Amino acid sequence: MGMGSVIDEARQRGNEASTELLTNLHSTLNQGLRTSIGLPGDPPPPCMDPNLAYFSPDSIVRQIHADLPSMLIGGLASLLMQMLHPLAMAGVAQHSAYRSDPLGRLERTAFFIGITSFGTADDAQQAIDLVNKIHASVQGTTSDGRPYRATDPDLITWVHAAEVSCFLAGAERYGSIELSEADKDDYLKEMSKIAFALGATWVPMTNRELAEYFVAIQPELEFTREARQARNFVLKGVRRLPHELATHLTLTTAAQALLPPWAQRQLHLPRIAIVDRLTVEPTAQRLSALLRWIARDPKAVHEPESAMQP
Repeated sequence: MGMGSVIDEARQRGNEASTELLTNLHSTLNQGLRTSIGLPGDPPPPCMDPNLAYFSPDSIVRQIHADLPSMLIGGLASLLMQMLHPLAMAGVAQHSAYRSDPLGRLERTAFFIGITSFGTADDAQQAIDLVNKIHASVQGTTSDGRPYRATDPDLITWVHAAEVSCFLAGAERYGSIELSEADKDDYLKEMSKIAFALGATWVPMTNRELAEYFVAIQPELEFTREARQARNFVLKGVRRLPHELATHLTLTTAAQALLPPWAQRQLHLPRIAIVDRLTVEPTAQRLSALLRWIARDPKAVHEPESAMQP
């Protein structure tokens, strides 16, 4: 065997060893990430049959929801915004186990988003039916005596509007695809399918309607004592290791920056100075790129592009 062959063989073995090491590292990080955000186990394969899928494989919903980092940041922003409705917040405070089982709540929320975005129509409908069944038992009275019920179409519209607006904001700032104004309107139209299935009678179907809705709803919003407790819980997080704290701080700071100024003011969030803002977004962009790589299918880690599911 000549020297050239020896070098080629050594290079090949080195590449194979590096590939195996990278694959094992990625698989470990992938499972660790999914577990930490309430997604244990591997995601089910998406339904690619347009006749069976709840959302078409080429839908804008799937394109946006396939990007885990922007969905994480947008989801955190949505949680913060939803706290501002006193009736919705009372339901969470009185009927949710977010303090004692925060990851369990994350897992259930992530499962619902994942199955409705990427699953079959039958599986998505089962998930929707379960949520509707749970909502039927969520009712009560706020601390100042106002009755509420989770099946109230107006509350469903509020939660839906907060979610889609923040998911869109996260996708625009931290997502992996460019969104046109038409794409954003299409996203709102497609996502209305879920809201109506959950009991809404009207939801914003365009960005203009979404903006007008938030102007109209603001007089009903309030930063209650329960909202303050929930806000502090979300911003503090449940992780304790230094790298977990740093990651959580980056994600929550990025999420706060996604909120419209009026929501930031009503939530009594600290204003992010322009110097800090110039560091937050690049840091969150780098973290998003890392999370995007970790979240990819381990079998496709060496491919240039790979769709992923939340």
